[in-house]
Amino acid sequence: MDLYNYFYSSTSYRARIALALKGLDFNYIAVNLRTLEQRSEAFLQRNRAGGVPLLVDGDFSLSQSLAILDYLEQTHPAPALLPQDPAARARVLELSYAVACDIHPVNNQRVLRYLQTVLNVTEEQKQDWYTHWIAEGLAAVEQLLVNEKDRGGTGPYAFGAQPTWADCCLVPQVANALRMKCDISAYPLAHAVYTHCIAQPAFAKAAPFAQPDAPAKP
Repeated sequence: MDLYNYFYSSTSYRARIALALKGLDFNYIAVNLRTLEQRSEAFLQRNRAGGVPLLVDGDFSLSQSLAILDYLEQTHPAPALLPQDPAARARVLELSYAVACDIHPVNNQRVLRYLQTVLNVTEEQKQDWYTHWIAEGLAAVEQLLVNEKDRGGTGPYAFGAQPTWADCCLVPQVANALRMKCDISAYPLAHAVYTHCIAQPAFAKAAPFAQPDAPAKP
């Protein structure tokens, strides 16, 4: 398999975590989002949406990180990253979608670039935008984790003793929030999940600064 991705892309990070958790090898193909390589004609011929990640498995290609996670789950079911029980599975998806559908879309790189280059917001205004949506989104995620704890959830992952899609989505989002200097002290359960996950080998392997296109860590 080939994975077209960018080291700082949180959606790429989700796919890398899932691949690492499932023990799947892949060819890492870097696409530099900062130089708009994803908008080059060569890349658009592969993915007309002009984004990463893009998974290519033989003659099959797929964009959208959650679609990639689902494809991996179907084609490589062990270890499972989604529970079999319908209610437990829905809870994992609920948190995954809270990150993927509510937080990430308003704070991804192309939105921030539009704010600055078209709407001419200041750096301070961009930071205020980012911080606002992180606070609103992580507050909702934290409540989902509180609800899980109230139902008897024991951790240390978001939903029990094994990683799921929820962790694949939450870890990159918290990493981005910290990189953007957002205060996440109001979300102790989310922070605890993040801290546990990044200490695990698969998550460390998938981390941004472990990737070949990453610069030397500051």
